[in-house]
Amino acid sequence: MSRLRQSLPGIAIIVLLIAAWWMSVIATRSVIFPTPWQVVTGTIELIRDGTLWMHIGASLGRVGAGFSLAVIVGVPLGLWMGWRRGAYDTLNPLFQILRPISPIAWIPIAILWFGVGNASPIYLIFISSVFPMIVQTVAGVHTIEKRYLRAAENFGVSRYKLFTQVVIPAVLPQIIVGMRIGLGVAWLVVVAAEMIALRSGLGYLIIDSRNAGNRYDLVIAGMIIIGLIGLLLDGLMRLLEGLKIVRWRYAH
Repeated sequence: MSRLRQSLPGIAIIVLLIAAWWMSVIATRSVIFPTPWQVVTGTIELIRDGTLWMHIGASLGRVGAGFSLAVIVGVPLGLWMGWRRGAYDTLNPLFQILRPISPIAWIPIAILWFGVGNASPIYLIFISSVFPMIVQTVAGVHTIEKRYLRAAENFGVSRYKLFTQVVIPAVLPQIIVGMRIGLGVAWLVVVAAEMIALRSGLGYLIIDSRNAGNRYDLVIAGMIIIGLIGLLLDGLMRLLEGLKIVRWRYAH
């Protein structure tokens, strides 16, 4: 019941926005912009013909591949840069130059290198989500309290054990933050990439619905579905905060 009460303000805001949307369409007598009910019926149409699940599966598959590659590369690289001063001094300037470049700016390069197919959006997802993980992981290593390291050294702990049993557990909360940020950026990028270079996925659904008969009910449906899936993905990432090894950082 307490969680329900906490959710009521958010639900009320959503209901008010839907009501305002519906009333605005009716008041303006728009023949293009859909009402909420038209969006619902359009979504049901997509579910019945099976195209919705195909587009969702395509987008999630690309995000899963690109994001997994970013975790495999970004987390170990961030740990290494944070632990080794020489690696940080060498690589950090390069990453600080590349990091501010918009992932959308990489689209022409991705098409040139990988062509029009799944490899391009996977590359874009990787390049956009790997930098937040590197930055957060490096920051996590650099902000470890020195007393932990000194205490371990006083007990004669080897550098390997110090790294695996002190540094990595201390950095895990920051790694999770970087993964959450990276996954959010990845979900944004795959939609943009699908609008330009592919013929499947939620981004393609939106642009195709716009071009094929001004089906703005499907456009809005695609946007809402993207938002809901993004919320779900972030919620799944937040479940990592409940792991025993990182629970100390998220104590309430």
